[in-house]
Amino acid sequence: MRLAVFSDIHGNRHALGPVLEDIARLAPDATYCLGDLVGYGAFPNEVIESVHGCACPIVMGNYDDGVGFDRDECGCAYTEERDRELGDRSLAWTKNVVSPANKAVLRSLLPEIRLEAGGRRMLLVHGSPRKMNEYLFEDRPISSFERLAASANADIIVFGHTHKPYVKLVNGVWFVNTGSVGKPKDGDWRACYTVLEPAASPPATFRRLPYDVAAAAAAIRASGLPHEFAVDIETGGSR
Repeated sequence: MRLAVFSDIHGNRHALGPVLEDIARLAPDATYCLGDLVGYGAFPNEVIESVHGCACPIVMGNYDDGVGFDRDECGCAYTEERDRELGDRSLAWTKNVVSPANKAVLRSLLPEIRLEAGGRRMLLVHGSPRKMNEYLFEDRPISSFERLAASANADIIVFGHTHKPYVKLVNGVWFVNTGSVGKPKDGDWRACYTVLEPAASPPATFRRLPYDVAAAAAAIRASGLPHEFAVDIETGGSR
């Protein structure tokens, strides 16, 4: 059993294309998307239509929620005032650009996905089993992972949201962060997604794919979105 899981595309159609092509070549048993199709990138409608057209199950991300329901904020929990200002501009721009039909698609996305594969119970969410916008960073206190391991009723928990891929084993439960297709924040600008083999230990490997990041950055700069988002994808989030 082999599964492909990708997340956090954030309107970057240039990064999404090579990922979908690579998944098609791999021909996994199933493919899943963990949300945040939109935000920060210049092509939200195109990304929504491409992912929705794949007919793969899609979990709702916090940005999908914010745009789909026309909320006043995206649930991004910014800690710096400058980032909050940029985020507010991104949300306003994206809500204005995304079509009513595509907002309806965002509103229809799933809160979570549960399945069994390779003899293991799997839980797929955007942020964490507790909240779609909770950040499960790898260096979070182990007690937080222990509580989730005890309460999630799963052997493998798969999520995104932080844009930093990792695999971590806590009390017999695997935590897998898929990384980000369209807006990595681990210093590697290449698109990232995860291949899961649930019976294996560890159950996940990461695939990094180059794409036309210059074209994606140019589109951001030409769109009216903050230019800082172009720098983010050019540098892998290391600005």
